Amino acid sequence: MIGERGPLCQRNCLSRAGHSAQMQRPRSYARSSHKRREGGNVRKAAKGKACVTHWAATAVLAFGVTPAVAEEARGTVFRDDNGNGVRDSGEPGIAEVRVSNGRDVTLTDADGDYRIEVDDETIIFVTKPAGYMTPVNAEMLPRFHYIHQPAGSPKRMRYRGIDPTGPLPERIDFPLVTVDEPAVFDAILFADPQPQTEAELDYIRDDVIAELVGTDARFGMTMGDILFDDLAMFPRYNRLIARMGVPWYNVPGNHEMNLDADGDGDSLETFKRHFGPPYYSFEVGDAVFFVLDNIVYQGGGEVTADNLRGNGRYVAELSEDQLTWLGNELPHIPDDRLLFFAMHAPLEIAGTDAPGVTTSNRRALFEMLGEREHLYAVAGHTHTVEHRYFDADDGFAGPEPFHHHVLSTVSGSWWSGPFDEEGVPVSWQRDGTPNGYHILTVDGVDMSVRFKAAGKPADYQMRIMFDVAHHRNRDAAVRDTRAGELLDGRMTVEQAYGAEVYVNLFDGGPRSKVEFHVGGHGPIAMERVARLDPAITELHLRHADVIKSWVQPQPSTHLWVSRLPELGAGTHTLTVRAVDEFGRTHHAHRIMEITPDAP
Repeated sequence: MIGERGPLCQRNCLSRAGHSAQMQRPRSYARSSHKRREGGNVRKAAKGKACVTHWAATAVLAFGVTPAVAEEARGTVFRDDNGNGVRDSGEPGIAEVRVSNGRDVTLTDADGDYRIEVDDETIIFVTKPAGYMTPVNAEMLPRFHYIHQPAGSPKRMRYRGIDPTGPLPERIDFPLVTVDEPAVFDAILFADPQPQTEAELDYIRDDVIAELVGTDARFGMTMGDILFDDLAMFPRYNRLIARMGVPWYNVPGNHEMNLDADGDGDSLETFKRHFGPPYYSFEVGDAVFFVLDNIVYQGGGEVTADNLRGNGRYVAELSEDQLTWLGNELPHIPDDRLLFFAMHAPLEIAGTDAPGVTTSNRRALFEMLGEREHLYAVAGHTHTVEHRYFDADDGFAGPEPFHHHVLSTVSGSWWSGPFDEEGVPVSWQRDGTPNGYHILTVDGVDMSVRFKAAGKPADYQMRIMFDVAHHRNRDAAVRDTRAGELLDGRMTVEQAYGAEVYVNLFDGGPRSKVEFHVGGHGPIAMERVARLDPAITELHLRHADVIKSWVQPQPSTHLWVSRLPELGAGTHTLTVRAVDEFGRTHHAHRIMEITPDAP
């Protein structure tokens, strides 16, 4: 999340951590024992994150293993035919599974065995191959990693991190279960649920989760800012997300960090306790999904009246260890696979390249991707929606532009605004987009994403507004107008002559086309403009008392405008036709009443 004016968002916070495990696996995401300098601060190299699962611990005991004094982890990735998490007689190893320690990547041999180096803070993880699934815990969180952190997390931290794991086990085995994994599937994409209070967890539960119970999606992902700094909410949040009934992957954001950490090295201790490594990959069908951690915590905050806990700042960048891991991972993936990148901070957005907003070393990622064709990247963080297409001018050399999508957020404007009939804040984003989520559809190497406004029909994809009164969006004029007049198509002939039609196509972008028909005129092409959505401006003017202090309207990248054609008195139907970034067509209508006299 960005945009908050208070100290929490003026700072930049990095999340890195990983702590539980499953049948022990190669270390990943563990921050190396050596230190490195990033963002002007000395910090430990990024470590992997992992969560110890009951089946992993059980497996170690079942094998009767004794701790090994070693700097090399070893074990087997095996086919868990009975799903008990323990390698039983007759359960074969799985060859050519990628295992990592957060920097190195190795393949299991013909027997499913691997060896990989570790240090005193390492997360070992496997990349789930297509056609297999890792175990999940009671909260539907995938268990694909083992955290090796003998000393545990620093004791001084406000929120609980990793308990001491003790010496490296003799074996760290990873079970996989065979599944029927179709080439065509859906996934749920959340960004920034970000509950600040327990009541806001209620809103997530009732406004979003409830309508997704029983979903056919293969899995879900959250693009960071899972919480809003209060990490004690993780257990309840995870239990609620689990009610959707699908495996759920998580990306670290700037509000999952241990803000009392001295720097980036210990800033994700609580995150990794719950979720594991901060960056990793997994395969589904013909797609490879990469979870990236592009928030780097710098620590060093001072206690002030606006920063009572002395929280530090963060910058948006990909760590050296993470880029090394990615560089070692990509050569194992054929060029004809779809690569999907999930991160918190955008790679780039319109209007700013601030260090805590956009990813400073994105060109390093572009260079690694070379001339790959099937690419897509999503992010959250800004509480706005945007589509960007990277090409040679941006340092990307692929044959087609690299599509980057900044998603609508679950929390909208951080759960601000007047209450609806269900007792949930309206919470439109700063660009006028309703709060909600997205559904990813993958078909081989082809994919598309569709927006779903929380609590609204699936075909609610745009808002049509009429800008009639010259001073309509001024504070003084709000007193003399009623809420909803922007949507009212009743106006005089004279007003219609000077009126403009606005369409906010909630998930629109530079390739979208919007046009309308009215009164026998059309199609009339509309112009995409960077302006404030009139409806969000009015909402803020009318309800400033229930909107959080840092939330302000921002220009939309998906707003279209046009003058009306000359219309005579009468009743007319205005029909908008919009084609979105993926070629889907959407329609919406407004009834206009043009009167000869003042209404």
